[in-house]
Amino acid sequence: MSEPDFLSSSRIAILGLGLMGGSLALALHGRCQALMGCDLDPKTRSLALQLNLVDQVSVNLADILPATDVVILATPLSAILKIISELPSLHPGSAIVLDLGSTKTQVVQALESLPSRFDPLGGHPMCGKETTGLENAEAALYQGATFVFSALERTSSKAKAFAEQLAKTIGSQTLWIDPDTHDQWSAATSHLPYLVAAALSTATPSQSSPLVGPGFRSTTRVAATPASIMVDVLSTNRAYILESLSRFRKELDSLEEKLSKGESDALNIALKESAERQRALVTSSLHRQAS
Repeated sequence: MSEPDFLSSSRIAILGLGLMGGSLALALHGRCQALMGCDLDPKTRSLALQLNLVDQVSVNLADILPATDVVILATPLSAILKIISELPSLHPGSAIVLDLGSTKTQVVQALESLPSRFDPLGGHPMCGKETTGLENAEAALYQGATFVFSALERTSSKAKAFAEQLAKTIGSQTLWIDPDTHDQWSAATSHLPYLVAAALSTATPSQSSPLVGPGFRSTTRVAATPASIMVDVLSTNRAYILESLSRFRKELDSLEEKLSKGESDALNIALKESAERQRALVTSSLHRQAS
């Protein structure tokens, strides 16, 4: 598994050929021995065949899993958890199992329950778009993104080596952190921004639409993410998201109080501090991606 050409000899199944799974398939096209896909949507399966995206595509997991040695779970979180519970009866052999879910604690706990013939690890590529589906997939989606991996105690060195090679092949930067840390950080940087964008969109009067400009569009962009996907994410990271909401509410209340009292100097200082924090966070992130 640690050989440099392991990826080229792998038979990979991507379960879920939407934005994330489809983009991964595009990035891996021609770089592994066999690439198979599974999706419930007949239009997605048809498009995958039209694009020559995979060697085989099916609606039935049992049709493709037995012939694979790597299984990548790219479905919504609730489906990831369901597939993990069914995997032992669907795949008779051994395989690396990697998920792409947006939260990690519950998924990694589920992966831990797999029989010893499976070699599991959690994963979450920090990229995406508010538009979903294979028709919006692109091979460059993972380029420059941080790909988080959460190893289990049982995760083998060969599975870790595969993860590193996978990330390198698709142009991502690896970051190995435990599931709890991932969920805590993601609550602040991903899940809270979604809720803020959703609340801002709802709170904006419809008659003000003639003045919607780049600032509003960029601030609320992620609110367009399908609710069905985000409900899964929010419900599997509830505690940390509630903590993030509480911190955000305190900051918003503080700004409201300064504005209400006409404390222009204090408001100016607070806004300068927020601008400095934003620059520091973005600069640190960009520096890591460039290193």
